[in-house]
Amino acid sequence: MNKTSTQYDAIITLCKDIFIKKMKDYGSAWRILRISSLTDQIFIKAQRIRSIEEKGIQKVNEGIKPEYIGIINYSIIGLIQIEIGINTNVELSIEEGERLYDMYFKKAKSLMEDKNHDYSEAWRDMRISSLTDIILMKLLRVKQIEDNKGKTFISEGIDANYLDMINYAVFAMIKILENENINKS
Repeated sequence: MNKTSTQYDAIITLCKDIFIKKMKDYGSAWRILRISSLTDQIFIKAQRIRSIEEKGIQKVNEGIKPEYIGIINYSIIGLIQIEIGINTNVELSIEEGERLYDMYFKKAKSLMEDKNHDYSEAWRDMRISSLTDIILMKLLRVKQIEDNKGKTFISEGIDANYLDMINYAVFAMIKILENENINKS
């Protein structure tokens, strides 16, 4: 479990670095996005990953790692938007964006640690394509919850699904990086 925690932190560092750099480039333009738009943005990224996995080739010279990073970062943005609301006029400072980013990554990591304890890190025996499919399933669930105006009868809400998508995307990134290290040897 300690190995997973260290690997998780490395992915956090990578994703957060990209998030902060993009905030420096673009500010918090993402504050205008509704939750449904963020869900669709994540869907596009997950669908591209699945398409590349199925076709075995890609025409755009970007691999799947940037797509998983995008899934993680847009999921965190979604969690931030759920908490503070959508606003077209309020610029979020980089410091506040970073604080909120850290808060949600810690929440996702805590959830991962609890589930890893109960499931004995079963994700390590999963295929990356299965992780992609689970992310797509979570997205379809979120879309249904959005269509139901956020109401559920028994199921977890949008925020819980975003947290799960973060963790499945982190797991995929860990597996990809492990595979790259094996191939370098």
